[in-house]
Amino acid sequence: QVQLVESGGDLVQPGGSLRLSCAASGFTFSTYWMYWVRQAPGKGLEWVSTISPRGGSTKYADSVKDRFTISRDNAKNTLYLQMNSLKSEDTAVYYCAKDSGTWSPDYWGQGTQVTVSS
Repeated sequence: QVQLVESGGDLVQPGGSLRLSCAASGFTFSTYWMYWVRQAPGKGLEWVSTISPRGGSTKYADSVKDRFTISRDNAKNTLYLQMNSLKSEDTAVYYCAKDSGTWSPDYWGQGTQVTVSS
């Protein structure tokens, strides 16, 4: 069965950096678009970033553009999100998700908490 397991969330000071990882299993990782999505306290889901199956195409929300970098290692079945210049408004639970093939996620991880605070 499909499994997505995020890790790397932590408490970090404003201006700091974190790298999130998402270990994928149960499907052919290298053939699917993948997403990072976040949910801030008391708010709805916010799309963060998307990456193509081979990593050649990436997209970002305006709120994270030029600060976050999505990448993947298909040999390791792992998705990454490098987050730099973190702000308090980046505080959220971050989820990785697999594309269904129709430009919407169909499987989600359990999430990892990122807290940006001094």
